[in-house]
Amino acid sequence: MTDSWEQARQVLAAAGLPPDRLADCRPLTGGTYNTVEELRLVDGSRYVLKIPPPETVPGLRHESQLLVSEAEFYRAADTVEVPTPSVVTVGDGHLLMTACPGAPWDDSTTGAERALLRNELGGLVARLHQVTGPAFGYPSGALGPLAPDWRTAFTAMLDAVLDDALRYDAWLPVPVGEVARTVRGAYDALDEVTVPQLVHFDLWQGNILVDRSAGAPRIGGLIDGERMFWGFSVKSACRRLVADFVSLALLGDIRGDEAFLRGLELLPLECVQECSGERE
Repeated sequence: MTDSWEQARQVLAAAGLPPDRLADCRPLTGGTYNTVEELRLVDGSRYVLKIPPPETVPGLRHESQLLVSEAEFYRAADTVEVPTPSVVTVGDGHLLMTACPGAPWDDSTTGAERALLRNELGGLVARLHQVTGPAFGYPSGALGPLAPDWRTAFTAMLDAVLDDALRYDAWLPVPVGEVARTVRGAYDALDEVTVPQLVHFDLWQGNILVDRSAGAPRIGGLIDGERMFWGFSVKSACRRLVADFVSLALLGDIRGDEAFLRGLELLPLECVQECSGERE
């Protein structure tokens, strides 16, 4: 407890905030990678402090300097007025940001509330995808500098994942070499991607805050943007969204989420099928 409070005071001081006004420092649960704490000052203002695990903790190749990417996501999202934390400071070993209203989305929402929230979420994701970046890949530099084209960035990302699978002896339905050979045969399709676009890539319900302070639930913030990257924007408005569909339909089928798709303006179903590569 003492270590956490002292670390929080040091970060507040570095950010130009009064460390002696720290009233509470409590851990936030639900995350699986960084240490996350809520800092509350005596005036009631709330901040969130993220600390990455020690470098000695094993990680995937892209899991380096994730907080740099997270800060980049929040700054980019702010340009299209998507509710996210505001970055206060990001430094070597920490990210300090403002706290968004609400709590992680859970199963307490009614069917009607869920439809309203999913529709609102669709609109927010559509706005995120309007943001374009300077080049392709992870802004953290974990896999090297941003690439001038999507083929270069994507193949680096895929190679890193497959290297991790070998290093950690991860179970795959087919051998790593077969995966690489199969995907390599479709690399020409990557050249269709023309503009680097903002992708959160981890928008499962736990990273969506629901705010009930005004009565009807609204989305209070999209958080944990640490795995964002710039990529996958092509001329087709439908096909650009596939990367974010993975977590938005976690273990499910996005085609059944009509409220979300309506907010995203990806109805009728034929458009969604094009996104999923299912149209003949």
